[in-house]
Amino acid sequence: MNEAFAGLGLSSSLTQAVAELGFTKPTAIQTEAIPTILSQQSDIVALAQTGTGKTAAFGLPILQMIDPELKTPQALILCPTRELCLQICNDLNVFSKFLPKITPVPVYGGASIQNQISALKRNAQIVVSTPGRLIDLISRKAIKLNDVRYLVLDEADEMLNMGFKEDIDRILSNVPEDKFTYLFSATMPKEVERIAVNYMQNPEQISVGGRNQGAGNIDHIYYTVHSKHRYEALKRVVDFNPSFFGIIFCRTRAETREVADKLIRDGYNSDALHGDLSQQQRDIVMNKFRSRQLQMLVATDVAARGIDVDDITHVIHYNLPDEPENYTHRSGRTARAGKFGISVSIINLKEVYRIKELEKIIGKKFQQGVLPSGFEVCEKQLFSLIEKIHDVEVNEKEIEPYLPQIYSMLNDISKEELIKRFVSDEFNRFLMYYKNSADLTVDQVSKRRESNKRGNFERFFVSVGRMDGMDKGHLLRFVCNAANIESSMIGKLDINHSFSFIEIDGEISDSFLESFKKVSHRGRMVKVEPANDRKDGNRGSKSSKGKKKKGKERSGKERSGKRW
Repeated sequence: MNEAFAGLGLSSSLTQAVAELGFTKPTAIQTEAIPTILSQQSDIVALAQTGTGKTAAFGLPILQMIDPELKTPQALILCPTRELCLQICNDLNVFSKFLPKITPVPVYGGASIQNQISALKRNAQIVVSTPGRLIDLISRKAIKLNDVRYLVLDEADEMLNMGFKEDIDRILSNVPEDKFTYLFSATMPKEVERIAVNYMQNPEQISVGGRNQGAGNIDHIYYTVHSKHRYEALKRVVDFNPSFFGIIFCRTRAETREVADKLIRDGYNSDALHGDLSQQQRDIVMNKFRSRQLQMLVATDVAARGIDVDDITHVIHYNLPDEPENYTHRSGRTARAGKFGISVSIINLKEVYRIKELEKIIGKKFQQGVLPSGFEVCEKQLFSLIEKIHDVEVNEKEIEPYLPQIYSMLNDISKEELIKRFVSDEFNRFLMYYKNSADLTVDQVSKRRESNKRGNFERFFVSVGRMDGMDKGHLLRFVCNAANIESSMIGKLDINHSFSFIEIDGEISDSFLESFKKVSHRGRMVKVEPANDRKDGNRGSKSSKGKKKKGKERSGKERSGKRW
């Protein structure tokens, strides 16, 4: 018997299953939540990061409290995504190995609802579901929730972020009032607090870590580079960590596809996960990632929600998320189950203030990193290769028939020469790529002085204005989406009746022009060209006439209109 878990009040059947899984010591959230749930005295609001053992924290006590003789749903577990739904149900099946009369059933979108209805009719006592599919089942009167005694809202903040607020309200209004509700969340925005106030009875608060706080076993590092060097910086981070296995978060679907395609072309085992994929395509990509056929997964925030994969070493923020709270969810994909992880942010100079904001939100200090030089990357890869060769397990039986011919073919080469040739063959890709490579890290102090001179912005004419429904907010969003750029790359906006002028970071001026070759607005092609090419290039709004204002650029926060 596992005495540590038995001390929490769990039965021998459950502690035996836990022991077989190799769990010897409960996590902090398990220590707090399991006895509280078993006491059946109050609702619970539990704040804990993903990867801290939350499924066992609510799953083990619920399994113990289920009546195996009652063949209707007694526990309902809501979660945001198909992947998390399946993961929770799989964990419950493992935990209930010695409880054969208890049946958990997963129901989720993207699969046959008829098959799921059939499964529910076969005496399902625990239902694990995504909100949308459960609403479908309720509408068809295919599920009865009259006997639900225990309701779990897992990753409640993510469900609300994904737009399930109305679905959750409807579900909560369909379950009995005399149930116990257990709300688990990584962050506590106001929407989650509203659920606690409206649908829970004096809930007990359990908090493992501070409000919105990141996990303690994650190192947070940021690298400051020019925007045009973002991809090269990403490769530098990956190549300097030969055992890299991680997720790369991008801001848009287009950027996700672009980065994944570049990585594949450069020889990395990579693939993209985004909202344009069908459920079947998504499953194929995720299965490859879980089995480590992929070294890295390039994903959007929405597509990556609910991913629960062990041993992820790194999370890379190719672009920081629009919503600061999403940083906690992203970084929580690594360092799961008490392991160590690294969260890397690649930013430009105008985004440094966002790092300061994140430090306040997660309660942790970020380390400013310096990207390794080409020489350092090559050195790291070389010794990793040598270590791998030294430790490789030789299959004597399988290789023995080929050894005589191999020895004969290599007989005229000395040991030293053989080592050099083998290393060169494996290593030449890195040597060629990083030969004469430049440093990518930007010196913040000197570049900030340069930026204050505003010499790095270029002014462009855009053939849309107020008559096209444009104000500064609409124009900013239109340009960012069309050119797939960040608002921090945009300076001053001057909007007139039929046209506008916009300042763009000079580093991306060529790609900015290129991106507008086939862009239309309200059925009319949009023309973009350098303002210097036009006679009216120096005209604009009142603020641009006369004497220029010195050193007064608006911050990225003011320009973007977002919560940053």
